[in-house]
Amino acid sequence: MAEPRKPLRERKQRRARDAIVEAALDLFAERGFDDVTVSDIAERAEVGRSTFFRYFGDKQEVVFAGDYGVADAAKMIGPDWPPLGDSLPAALAATRAIVVAYLRVLTAQPRHYTLHEELVEKHPELYARSLVKQRRLAESMVEQLIGLGAGRQTAELAAELGLACFYAGRAAAGNDPSRLTDAVDAAFDRLMAR
Repeated sequence: MAEPRKPLRERKQRRARDAIVEAALDLFAERGFDDVTVSDIAERAEVGRSTFFRYFGDKQEVVFAGDYGVADAAKMIGPDWPPLGDSLPAALAATRAIVVAYLRVLTAQPRHYTLHEELVEKHPELYARSLVKQRRLAESMVEQLIGLGAGRQTAELAAELGLACFYAGRAAAGNDPSRLTDAVDAAFDRLMAR
């Protein structure tokens, strides 16, 4: 069944937000992060500064605009999981499904993903923000696993192992968005074969 069409206002808001993100990424690629102002981004996106600030608190936030929530990924895997309890293999299987769904969305726009990663690597303030967001993702993963019936300790261990599989897969793939999901999935294979 097709999703109902969103109201016009919502569609316009989404287009404005997307235009801001696209303009910012283009400008960051052309000039570098430090040489782009909010005014530059607003002008390129053909919106006012107030419209920019309606969607983003600062230009750093635009870099993370494509971030996708673990809760959204958990919804994608469906509610049909049997209660996880204290089974680490079951919790890891759920973690794997959530992480893979998350990565498929995160890498759906390879250019955005690559530029995001390059910016984070080059700018300490963005790197620090990225680490905070990764910790929040791990915490969100714990909550999702608990929601699927896992005990807290099992959920925490599975979430941390899932994050480790992400890092291992990212290194194995050279952080190439076209190879990332498969590499992370392979890291889960190795972990779960033990």
